[in-house]
Amino acid sequence: MTQPTDIRRDHLATALSLAATGVPVLPLRAGKVPFGNCPTCAKNACGGRPNMKTPGPCTCPNPCHGWAAATTDTSIINSILWVRAWREAAGVAYHPGGAGLTVVDLDNAEAISWARESLPGTRAVPTTRGEHWIYRGAMQGANAVRPGVDIKSTMAYTRWLGPGTGTMTALPDAVRALTVREPSPARPVAIAVPASSASGVCPHRTPTYLDRGIAMAEQRITEAREAVHATVYRTFLAVLSTHGRCGCLTGAHTARLFTAAQAKGETVRHCTEAWLNALITLGLHHG
Repeated sequence: MTQPTDIRRDHLATALSLAATGVPVLPLRAGKVPFGNCPTCAKNACGGRPNMKTPGPCTCPNPCHGWAAATTDTSIINSILWVRAWREAAGVAYHPGGAGLTVVDLDNAEAISWARESLPGTRAVPTTRGEHWIYRGAMQGANAVRPGVDIKSTMAYTRWLGPGTGTMTALPDAVRALTVREPSPARPVAIAVPASSASGVCPHRTPTYLDRGIAMAEQRITEAREAVHATVYRTFLAVLSTHGRCGCLTGAHTARLFTAAQAKGETVRHCTEAWLNALITLGLHHG
């Protein structure tokens, strides 16, 4: 009969094996949950990431920061501070995004059927109720992107259930698209910019120049694969730096930019804040 101590040694051996291949690991308690914050880290006292919402190291080496505790450092994994965790561990988890991977968690037969019809094949790992489909490439994770489907990648952890079968393929756009929310109708934004030039004529001479600039800005936002919020802000800044002082921008132009940003998951509030921040940066906001 396999003893609990043998199982725990197996967890540690599995963790070390994964870490050797560049996969960040952490111990899991029963119930598939990470270890809770230790007293040192309670209420963010350590200055680290107990809320698990943003990446970054913690000064405490205990495995008590969820996905952010995942590591490939064998000296930490083997350390005395992790010993208690491995003794109590019910399983091994890993941070897919930290290994440049994305896991599509298919929770039931219906979800698996959908994946077989809609996604390119890749490595599959059986789970208790369904399958994990693992792709090369990282993205922002999200839960319930459709019935029975979660995405585990950056800022997320998932259980290690074995190597699976099949050849791992590149993360397809069809998976990335699952996290893109349908945009709500874009709202025109009142642009606090100076009046048009004294001649009343846009210095760019032709509306074609402006239309081309707006189209290029839309494309830049649409093609963003990561750091979407920063890309939206930089794009707004570029548009305003070129067209914000001549009075040629209209509500229709800003609506196009907001619609492109919302299609990438930005909210109207985030769009408005990015636009306002760009105006302030350029000295175009007056009240």
